[in-house]
Amino acid sequence: MKPKEFIDHLDDDKIVAAIAAAERNTSGEIRVYVSHRRREDALSAAKARFAKLGMRRTRHRNAVLIYFAPLTRKFALWADTGAHEKCGDQFWGQTAGQMTAMLKQGRFTEAVVAAVQLVGEALARHFPREPGDKNELPDEVERG
Repeated sequence: MKPKEFIDHLDDDKIVAAIAAAERNTSGEIRVYVSHRRREDALSAAKARFAKLGMRRTRHRNAVLIYFAPLTRKFALWADTGAHEKCGDQFWGQTAGQMTAMLKQGRFTEAVVAAVQLVGEALARHFPREPGDKNELPDEVERG
């Protein structure tokens, strides 16, 4: 992951559209965050950002954060208790592996969109959309 290229070439519109499409089939919530700081431990940073973004407040504890720290060329997936319990470690590892391959090829937006789609499909299996379900969290790509 080349930091400047990653930050400059992410297509937020495609990512937001992928999040909206994924969330149409699930009560789960997906967010994408891009840090502008050096984060050696992306997983710890993702966990902290998850809390700061208020992602623990979903009704079924089924929110997922896809977190990027381009300056250290790292990323992490962090899921709330409900989503992690249902999807399991193997799913998160496979998703991260697919993302890594695309990121190494410089396919940055595609890697994020693919991750959103995979997470959305998993959430839809375990947390199908319910009558009256509403979008609990914003879909835009958050940066900071």
